[in-house]
Amino acid sequence: MIKLYETGAYYAGGKLIPDDENAAGALAARGLTADREAGAKKTIAWSILEAHNTSGNMDELKIKFDAMASHDITYVGIIQTARASGLERFPLPYVLTNCHNSLCAVGGTINEDDHMFGLSAAKKYGGIYVPAHQAVIHQYMREMMSGCGKMILGSDSHTRYGALGTMAVGEGGPELVKQLLNRTYDIKRPQVVAVYLTGRPHPGVGPQDVALAIIGAVFKRGYVKNKVMEFIGDGIASLGVEYRSGIDVMTTETTCLSSIWETDGQVSDYFALHGRPEAYKRLAPRDGAYYDGVVYVDLATVKPMIAMPFHPSNAYEIDELNANLMDILAQVEEDGARALDNPSLKFTLRDKVKDGRLVVDQGVIAGCAGGTYDNICDAADILAGHSIGVDEFALSVYPSSQPVYISLVENGAAAKLMQAGATMRTAFCGPCFGAGDVPANGGLSIRHSTRNFPNREGSKPGNGQIASVALMDARSIAATARNGGVLTPATDLDTAFTKPVYMFHGEVYKNRVYDGWGKPEPELPLKFGPNIADWPQMSPLTEHLFLEADAYITDPVTTTDELIPSGETSSYRSNPLKLAEFTLSRKDPAYVERAKASQKWEKLRLEKGTSFDDSDPSCPIHVIRSIEGFADIDSGTIGCGSLVYAVKPGDGSAREQAASCQKVLGGWANIAREYATKRYRSNLINWGMLPFLIDGEPPFEKYDNIFIPYIRRAVAEKRASITAYALTKDGVRPFELTLGDLTDDERAIILAGCLINYYRAQK
Repeated sequence: MIKLYETGAYYAGGKLIPDDENAAGALAARGLTADREAGAKKTIAWSILEAHNTSGNMDELKIKFDAMASHDITYVGIIQTARASGLERFPLPYVLTNCHNSLCAVGGTINEDDHMFGLSAAKKYGGIYVPAHQAVIHQYMREMMSGCGKMILGSDSHTRYGALGTMAVGEGGPELVKQLLNRTYDIKRPQVVAVYLTGRPHPGVGPQDVALAIIGAVFKRGYVKNKVMEFIGDGIASLGVEYRSGIDVMTTETTCLSSIWETDGQVSDYFALHGRPEAYKRLAPRDGAYYDGVVYVDLATVKPMIAMPFHPSNAYEIDELNANLMDILAQVEEDGARALDNPSLKFTLRDKVKDGRLVVDQGVIAGCAGGTYDNICDAADILAGHSIGVDEFALSVYPSSQPVYISLVENGAAAKLMQAGATMRTAFCGPCFGAGDVPANGGLSIRHSTRNFPNREGSKPGNGQIASVALMDARSIAATARNGGVLTPATDLDTAFTKPVYMFHGEVYKNRVYDGWGKPEPELPLKFGPNIADWPQMSPLTEHLFLEADAYITDPVTTTDELIPSGETSSYRSNPLKLAEFTLSRKDPAYVERAKASQKWEKLRLEKGTSFDDSDPSCPIHVIRSIEGFADIDSGTIGCGSLVYAVKPGDGSAREQAASCQKVLGGWANIAREYATKRYRSNLINWGMLPFLIDGEPPFEKYDNIFIPYIRRAVAEKRASITAYALTKDGVRPFELTLGDLTDDERAIILAGCLINYYRAQK
């Protein structure tokens, strides 16, 4: 059972006290008072945020982190941006991992060129460099960088180490740039929601099952959006540390800001095993702690789960799916076709039903969520002495780090899996974002990874290909593999789980990881490959904007994978112009050329220095001057380009390129009813793009022009409402936009045109 409280709650004596008319009496009986403000200060989250806040005001936080992490499709852009803004050395431990472009399979040398750039940057600026195949980013950070009471910032959305007492945040690259330049992460104090765990999960129920059950309960309601999830309750003691981490890493899919857990002796043992006993301290809320909401989870009621395409929140109990197979699959097909929005693609799942059972094509256990030691050991026990069969079904297993892999070899788990027909790979995040184990066209892959958005399995819908991913726990994936691909929950099998003790091989990192923290060598050069390019010049915000709605997306939610695809584009992450060619390629293939056409007049304006050629009858100035009240407007004060309209953009990855690619193509703004995540909105701002909000249906259509006069003045003067004009086939239609809450620094960044300009002006 998962229950969402309709009110907040107090926590005392290990019990929840709902914030209702009985709360005061129940608290008084324990010698406590019903004081929400005082209670908020008793949460674990408050204590950690307070320790890292530099503003002196807990309502307006300015956070400095203890460490940071990036991988090889984000760190080049971050370092290039920081260099352009005055970087001299890394002021905090910064880990550069190589777990996304590890295969170096596309583009010749360009992936390994990025790796060499990363190593040279670690040497020059004093960073930590983890070579390819040694560990996925989050496993290394858990093992070597987490610590109770710490805060870590990562340029990957699944930066979550709450089970180890570390509040971690996944953000776009510009937020890491700020930390590298000794600036702060500025946010309003987030609300804190308790996730109260009680009971004990049944054998065969794994962390992904618990995570998917929680995501299914909270995502669509936005219950924890941009909040901190604080895990408490007697059920925590029944979960091993890796089990907790498996739940924790998936909190990203709830759209929460961060997570934190109570810590105990098991966490202490984890740090001792990894040679860092000093990283442990006991964390727990104090009696009378107040939470703004509660997610109540009875672990004993959680059953094996499956998240059907195309979102982790599309979650069902496997038993429920099997009992209502054709009805649920029909609904998934209908919803999926709507999400794909491509009539030429035939998305079907009912054709996979054989003799009344769903038969899948592939299984993958991988990455920061699936590839942990406990998951793989349990999967090996399920498959021991059995075969996955010689037909279409295949199973791949990716341990999350080389130390994990060694221990799996030593205890025989790797042999059990390989003898059953599974293949063992090295630490690699590819299957999580569509760069490995791509199934056949029409295939359905079950994966213990983090996401199942369209294209996350590697197919290319723009090329007429469509495959899909359903998320499951490693245990039920192994059970399905043992049954030749027939969907099977692990609880249907009577498995004796051996639970072998983990032996950490820290010598792997000592022998291979470059640790230059605190030892920069500024005289050393950076190594540039031919694909590593600087950011193009970006102009400050002009007084007025004339934009074309070159993308118009009406889906309920738009993911960052739809804004900029993952997978095959990863090799171009270090070249802004080449990467921009992929913008919205899956969602709107015409967007790039339309955006370039909208950018034409802006390029002419910049070339001339002051104004574009208003003698040309096609020049936008003539349209603008036809609007009542703007007949005398100066063409040199008008910025021209594109905008993207989407109902709710930015769900998913922290990749800044979802915004920066729009900017490179001349994008000035997004208009949305709301933004799916804070990190996407922050990415827009840091690239100098206006994060407009609109109430209700927009008065414009695709390719209509939008004139926004005096926008620079509106931003500078903090105007609550901004009047814009839609130039439609039915005439000029005024409408109102807002920008939501913006900090003074965010306004200054938008006015400067982007974060690089903002810092460059301060030199």
